[in-house]
Amino acid sequence: MDAHFLPISRVRQAPSVAVVVDVMRAYTVAAWAFARGAEKIVLAESTAEALALTARHPGWVALKDGPPAPGFDLVNSPGLLRSADLSGRTVVQKTTAGTVGALAVKHAPLVLCAGFVVAEATARVLRAGGYEEVTFVVTGEDGRADEDLACAEYIAHRATGPDTTAATATGPATETAGAPGATTGPATDTTTAPGYTTDRATTDRATADRAAPYLRRAAASRAAVELATGIREGAHADDVALCLELDRFPFAMTATLEDGLMVLRPHTPH
Repeated sequence: MDAHFLPISRVRQAPSVAVVVDVMRAYTVAAWAFARGAEKIVLAESTAEALALTARHPGWVALKDGPPAPGFDLVNSPGLLRSADLSGRTVVQKTTAGTVGALAVKHAPLVLCAGFVVAEATARVLRAGGYEEVTFVVTGEDGRADEDLACAEYIAHRATGPDTTAATATGPATETAGAPGATTGPATDTTTAPGYTTDRATTDRATADRAAPYLRRAAASRAAVELATGIREGAHADDVALCLELDRFPFAMTATLEDGLMVLRPHTPH
């Protein structure tokens, strides 16, 4: 598989396969929303569009970056979202980078949205498809966000085979030390919606060892520091740890155009 890693600004045309990565926090939040029962997530172009959509559809809920704001029901925080009951609901999400990245590749035949919490499920979709070329859209900091790049590189290496080690990871791929805040053992919060179970109980030691260098990079990233120190608003103290939970969920997330809207849904690979 030929993997390309691009910032949003360098996406010039729709690739054949796109994996849009936003670890902190858009697609960690999206995965939690599905685990809490959401049926689908509409990726909005703007906050104005998000509010207009929820006005037209009173049962939908709106979510955005930053602090709480009038008209928005939720903020872009996995720690704050994990106790929400979203059973059967449609969530409208607008974030600074993650949703923008998905909309930039909306005409691609296959769009996957990902973070560490769905890394293996995403890689499984890519392995099953046998795709020759995959574009990873690294959404944060114009492609320089190390948490997103580390996750993209990890998924790319996992996609070429379950035992592939990482040539571009920081530090030996066989190191066993975990990243600060990262977990690969039992979850500290096991709340999920009926029908979903965590994949993390089956994460073996070898997988954890391979992932450790990537998780360390993400834990040391600018986004992680800003979340941990309270610089970013609309955050929970557990957000960084939740974003670094490897393979927490067994599903991937695919985005497709439906009636002119970019809609994200969970997809469980076979």
